Amino acid sequence: MRRKRAEIRTVTPDPRYNSTVVAKFVNNMMERGKKSLATRVVYDALDTIAERTKRPAMEVFEEALKNATPLVEVKPRRVGGATYQIPVEISANRRMALAMRWLIDSARRRGGRDMSARLAAELMDAARNEGATVKKREDTHRMAEANQAFAHFRY
Repeated sequence: MRRKRAEIRTVTPDPRYNSTVVAKFVNNMMERGKKSLATRVVYDALDTIAERTKRPAMEVFEEALKNATPLVEVKPRRVGGATYQIPVEISANRRMALAMRWLIDSARRRGGRDMSARLAAELMDAARNEGATVKKREDTHRMAEANQAFAHFRY
């Protein structure tokens, strides 16, 4: 390794829910440094969720994140001229990052309405264990399962 490991910055919890997870989600949501807009979109989405589901928004949000979180992924590894997809367990930080990224990407790809409505719909789908994000997680798990034979190449 040539350089120092990047130091992990601590994220200050968001003001409304006092949650570092929501704060991280807002940071992932942000584009071009527009944090106030990202915050507004996430809070509007959480308000919509609380309104529609008649459950606490944080409960639904955490359920959605849990259902979107992958446990294993495949990494390509070259062995003697052939490239194998090797299933590898994922660290907790990467799991969370992938789940958030997938939720946001799926919400952005959804059709119609404003972003907060799309995000709310995607989070509610994920909490019910359906939708594009959960499908992506299941596809990732299926890939890892299919390539289980190459697990002995793990490094």
